[in-house]
Amino acid sequence: MTSLATLIDSLTGIIIGFAVLEATVKTIMLYFNYRKNMDRAKEQIRLSLGKWLALSLEFALAADILRSTIAPTWDDIGKLAAIIALRTVLNYFLSKEIEQATKKNNIVTNESF
Repeated sequence: MTSLATLIDSLTGIIIGFAVLEATVKTIMLYFNYRKNMDRAKEQIRLSLGKWLALSLEFALAADILRSTIAPTWDDIGKLAAIIALRTVLNYFLSKEIEQATKKNNIVTNESF
């Protein structure tokens, strides 16, 4: 179980790295191609990055749950509960922000440049 949790943690890092790389490339392309009307495109990049980060939070939570299944103590269970609560709150507000910004700006985050 520990090695599986470590693998999932590695995947979490890969997802975050991919998300940052994608946002960076899109930002550079935006800077050189769309200097005049950048606000909508910047919001699209930000929302796309937010969705990737929300996904990575889910992977990190899965790794923590797997770690807690190996002979958990009450201390481990309490720490897991705190981590779950924190990540759930972060994911909730991130999802709400993405939803509101998408509705407000009528943005499709899968749209390519």
